[in-house]
Amino acid sequence: MRILVVEDEHKIAGAIKKGLEQEKYAVDIEYDADAGYGAALNEPYDLMIIDRMLPGSMEGMDIARRLREKKIHTPILLLTAKDQTRDRVAGLNAGADDYLVKPFSFEELLARVRALLRRPAETKTNVLKVGDLTLDTTNYTAQRAGKRIGLSSKEFALLEYLMRNAGQVHSKENIIAHVWNFDADILPNTVEVYIGYLRGKIDKPFKARPLLHTLRGFGYRIEAR
Repeated sequence: MRILVVEDEHKIAGAIKKGLEQEKYAVDIEYDADAGYGAALNEPYDLMIIDRMLPGSMEGMDIARRLREKKIHTPILLLTAKDQTRDRVAGLNAGADDYLVKPFSFEELLARVRALLRRPAETKTNVLKVGDLTLDTTNYTAQRAGKRIGLSSKEFALLEYLMRNAGQVHSKENIIAHVWNFDADILPNTVEVYIGYLRGKIDKPFKARPLLHTLRGFGYRIEAR
C-alpha cells in the first residue's frame, strides 16, 4: 500500500516515513503544499497524511478540499498542532477523514492509518482471506492450509495489495504504483520476479488449485476458483 506524506518539518516527515516503511508501506514525501497537491493529483495513493500548516500557496485543508472537489476520495489523515474542537471540525468538513493532533505517538498514527486503509476495502478486518490463504496485516503473518509462509517485506506488501483487491486484474504499472514508492529503482521485470517469488511460496508447495493467476497481456489476479 502506497502512502503520501505532506509535511514541511523534515524530522517529523522522516520519522513517519521510516516507521511506515518498517510496517511494509511504500512512502513518498513532499515538503510543501503545492508539490503535495501535485503528487496527490497525479499518483495513485492509497492514503495521504497531510500537515495542516504548510509552506506554499495553500494549506493542508485546502489540499483536502480541492481533492474532494476533483472527486478524488483517497483517505486523508490531517496532522495539526491546533487542538480546538472548531479546528478539528473545520478539517473534517474540508474533506479529511481523520484528524491527529501533534505531538502524537507513532503507535496512534499507525492505528489510524490501518483504520483508514480498511474503510474503502470490502474486507473490514486486519486478517485478509482468499480461499485457504490468510494474511494477518497486524502480526505480518501468512498461512495457507494452516501452514506458515515466510515472506520478505516486499513480498508481504505485494500480497497484501493483491488480497485487498482480490478478483481484480492488476497491470504491472498498477502494481508498481501501489507497492513501490516513487523513487524506487524498478526494473522492467521486477513485478514478474516478485510474482514468481510469491507463486513459489503460496501456490507451488500446495496441492490445492493455484490462487495467483497471470492473464497474458493484462496482468495478475489473486482469487480462489
